[in-house]
Amino acid sequence: MWKKLVPAFDWLPNYNRSDFSGDLSAGLIVAIMLIPQGMAYAMLAGLDPVIGLYASTIPLIIYALFGTSRQLAVGPVAMVSLLVLSGVSTLAEPGSSEYVSLVLLLMLMVGLIQLLLGVLKLGFLVNFLSHAVISGFTSAAAIIIGLSQLKDLTGVTYESGKSEVFLLILESVKRISEINPITLTIGIGSIVLLILFKKYVKKIPGPIVVVTLSILAVYVFNLYEDGVSIVGQVPKGLPALSFPTFTMDSIVALLPIAFTITFVGFMESIAMAKAIAAKEKYKVNANQELIGLGLANVGGSFFSAYPVTGGFSRSAVNYQAGARTPLASIITAVLIMLTLLFFTDLFYYLPKAVLAAIIMVAVYSLIDFHEAKKLFKLNNADGWTWILTFLATLVLGIQTGILIGIVFSLLVYVSKNAYPHIAELGFVESRGVYKNKQRYPDAMDDPEVIIFRVDADLFFANMSFVEDKLCNRLAEKPDTKYVIMDFSGVNSMDAVSIHSLEEMMQTCNQHTQFLFAGIKGPVMDVLEKASWDKKYHQMIHYITIEEAVKSLKNRVKNDG
Repeated sequence: MWKKLVPAFDWLPNYNRSDFSGDLSAGLIVAIMLIPQGMAYAMLAGLDPVIGLYASTIPLIIYALFGTSRQLAVGPVAMVSLLVLSGVSTLAEPGSSEYVSLVLLLMLMVGLIQLLLGVLKLGFLVNFLSHAVISGFTSAAAIIIGLSQLKDLTGVTYESGKSEVFLLILESVKRISEINPITLTIGIGSIVLLILFKKYVKKIPGPIVVVTLSILAVYVFNLYEDGVSIVGQVPKGLPALSFPTFTMDSIVALLPIAFTITFVGFMESIAMAKAIAAKEKYKVNANQELIGLGLANVGGSFFSAYPVTGGFSRSAVNYQAGARTPLASIITAVLIMLTLLFFTDLFYYLPKAVLAAIIMVAVYSLIDFHEAKKLFKLNNADGWTWILTFLATLVLGIQTGILIGIVFSLLVYVSKNAYPHIAELGFVESRGVYKNKQRYPDAMDDPEVIIFRVDADLFFANMSFVEDKLCNRLAEKPDTKYVIMDFSGVNSMDAVSIHSLEEMMQTCNQHTQFLFAGIKGPVMDVLEKASWDKKYHQMIHYITIEEAVKSLKNRVKNDG
């Protein structure tokens, strides 16, 4: 029981010492990568850089104890950081004490929502977020994140808001003469170095190299005197115990962004966890992952952190660096704690342009226009969902964009089910099977029989469409005596659809007899509850179309 509640009770007592070298190496490399990333993402969230380090300590340890992924690297990520900023900045000024207090409350709310979803085994709800919505939203958000770093990359304070993409681009062009050339050189140089290291020197963490070189350059050449903005004093010491303060008004105001972070963060986390688990031949439990992430966020809210989730890039690095168990994440957290205790002074001269460069390079890979092209090739509706979500997020903002995408994807889903695929079947003699007459023109047709296959579940919203299709076909084929309904594609029915079927059999053509073939067990159970086994026993027991057709031939023969 305890192993199920706390997965660490399973792997810790059975820890294989041969895994330690890989865990140690991965823990060290991810810590080196996470320190500058955590500081950069905290700034993106409108917080002091040190809060990004706080978010990389206690939450990592908690997830390592309660999560089921062995290699997932939890911590601050760009997407969640932007969501925090977009949601909380409407209620308080970024960086203010009220803002920090609301962020802590937001982290607690996200954690409690995740925890509740996990305990109630509602992890499946994340499936209602369409891949097209997430991809379109992520691509647009990545552009917003990248443009939001222009002020630190150029040294210019822009008046346009971070989410006012087109106004920000226009303003940046108008104020190009105000750019600090040294700041821009540091930023562009850092981007180039990060890309080169990412592409050609993968074994060495590019961010730590760029951070080290830039700190030395600023210190040696006194570049801060030339207007280069630096991080400044980073508080030393472990995060102090904090208690989120709240009012009902603040909870209600933060609820939409809390749910958005919950679902978007979990999508990012579970996708990476499952991908690595598939390679390593083990299972991750979606509901336990929600519990692990939920407890990590709840715990972090009491230690001056901000919302965390599993990150793509760091998890990939953690895995490639040799992580075998969650001990790697615990080692990462311990190393960052040591940094907080003894090495924060080293970051005093760190240029903010470098942190902006780290963010820009990290989010560039999230922009995926190729996915839109692929979706259009496979399914136009998914392609338009991507486009709409992308444009809505860019033009209307983060929260509105993803909400519009979700609503549109649900409308597409409802519309698909309201107008299900229905095929009229004919007999393909060369293959001995019944197939769609539109796809198989050589399929033979009986003038007295219509065979209809419904490829969808039947419910109140689509029965009128099914009825119209069948009644129109009966009107076109007035000599029809029998209708065989192939239910092999129907997995469920509601009460309204049963009532509608009964009416349809009476109203479409009173001289036509209906037979039902291929009814599945769950559907038959519902029909029996509606007494169809008594009212229509001779009509619903056919296992295949062939059996129903054979029965008709026997009737004709006997009648003859």
